[in-house]
Amino acid sequence: MKIIKTGEIPKNIATSPLFTGGQVIQQPIITPAMSKFFNVSLVTFAPGARNKFHAHTTDQVLIVTAGKGIVATENEQIIVTTGDVIQFPAGEKHWHGATKDSSFAHIYFTGVESKTTQLEQ
Repeated sequence: MKIIKTGEIPKNIATSPLFTGGQVIQQPIITPAMSKFFNVSLVTFAPGARNKFHAHTTDQVLIVTAGKGIVATENEQIIVTTGDVIQFPAGEKHWHGATKDSSFAHIYFTGVESKTTQLEQ
């Protein structure tokens, strides 16, 4: 067993072109070096920040831990709040991020072999 305290994980400013609209902080919780099954990270979006449309080669699960966010596919946008759990099936084009008036944080899970393809410039 291993206990991971998210308050002790270094905060990294995301510099990927996948993010837009403001600052995004990433904190890797479980990395491929720690698990042969999945990746887990805490991601915090400043108000108005989001990622661009993208897809993963494995399912992605988000657990909202703070704030108010938007999860979107090509067909819909839904407001989510603390405690909501979202599943994006492998290959589904989607984005997620903070509303304009609130920061937003979630823990995400993907398969360890998952690849992300950015689908929006």
